[in-house]
Amino acid sequence: MRKSATLATDGLGAPLPDEQLERVIGPWGLGANAINTAVGGGIFAMPGLVAAILGPTAIVAYLLCGIAIGLVLTCFTEIGSFVRRSGGPVAYVEEAFGPLAGFIAWILYSIGFEIGASAAIANVLVDAIASVVPPLSHGAPRVMALLTLFGVLAAINILGVREGMRLAITTTIAKLLPLLLLIIVGLLVMHWDRFRWSGWPSMQKLGEGSLLIFFAFQGAEEALSPSAEIRDPAHTVPRAMLGAIVSLVILYVALQVVGQGVLGSDLGRFPEAPLAEVAARIAGAPGRALLLAGAAISIFGSLAAGVIACPRSFFLMSQNGLLPRVLAKVHPGFHTPHWSIAAVVALMFLLSVTGAFKFLAVLSSASILCVYLAICVGALRLRYTRPRMPGAFRARGGPIVALLGSAVVVWLLTYTTRVEFGAVIGTIGVATAYFLVRRRLSPRAA
Repeated sequence: MRKSATLATDGLGAPLPDEQLERVIGPWGLGANAINTAVGGGIFAMPGLVAAILGPTAIVAYLLCGIAIGLVLTCFTEIGSFVRRSGGPVAYVEEAFGPLAGFIAWILYSIGFEIGASAAIANVLVDAIASVVPPLSHGAPRVMALLTLFGVLAAINILGVREGMRLAITTTIAKLLPLLLLIIVGLLVMHWDRFRWSGWPSMQKLGEGSLLIFFAFQGAEEALSPSAEIRDPAHTVPRAMLGAIVSLVILYVALQVVGQGVLGSDLGRFPEAPLAEVAARIAGAPGRALLLAGAAISIFGSLAAGVIACPRSFFLMSQNGLLPRVLAKVHPGFHTPHWSIAAVVALMFLLSVTGAFKFLAVLSSASILCVYLAICVGALRLRYTRPRMPGAFRARGGPIVALLGSAVVVWLLTYTTRVEFGAVIGTIGVATAYFLVRRRLSPRAA
């Protein structure tokens, strides 16, 4: 892609790091990456877990969460349609509330959520492979498997964002095909009488189920992290993200319907692999094998999407002087933030090997909700404090979307545990102290 003849420069006349990146991500690539990130290994277990709480009324919780995540991602879209820097959610929070808030959001989102979750699901993927290749279950072979996994992902993304996006699109198609096949066949053989309700769920049960389902939707916003590599963000971001929201709601509701219609009250008895059990009831052992393979591909796809997204927030923090300057360097040939990619993948690998990701997994649920709340409030603030850019997306209904999104996130936060909430508060305190010290030491960290 030919770059613009005029680039924004720093005080010495050199192009800013963001201006050295190529804007090659269009609506299809961005939307596919959003779906790829959200549809992880969890969806293969979600129908059983939710059915154990809500039974046939789980459909209500899915629809509520679809509306909730729609409100949140609409706020993401409103900010993302005019923010042209790398960093995605982190850049959006910084744009709305300043560097300190942006840095706290970076700690919560990039480390508490993205890196910790990637380290955790990498182990799940290796466990799945180890069920076929037992030596990979422990010791040096397991470490080498993790090293190879992350090494391949790093190499693909350093070679160029186009290569990373191609991998994301390929894995999205590969993971969705068995799920779509299951939905089509399942709708033909399911029993509709298995959707009878014995009564409306209590608010407590509905809240617990909704909190669980909400996390099946989270992660779609990761696709916005390479903001400086999105082509025409004012048009690309709204089309891609709104399309991704609708697609996810339809997919998740359809899977829950098929699971309930095929297994009935037995659905909640298979919390680990309910969709594989559905496939086994329909097509026997080959059906189960197909769904398990889809789960492995799904996890790999989520990892691939994370390795596209997370390094861009490290890239942003380095530009701001809050991380070593080398992380803001762009490869002269591939036009990718190669040092940031290498650093993020190294952290994912180390956490996956040491098991330190367990604490981060506990932290991730509350931390991501805090970032979502900041985005909703930030969209409201920017609406009234910044002039509207030509062509930028504005949600209809004025401030209603941001206010409703904030209310939903606060409601979900009330269902987090004291341990999670306390961990978030402690993390915010440490992040604030580091920011103040770093700002004093580095003039750019302001």
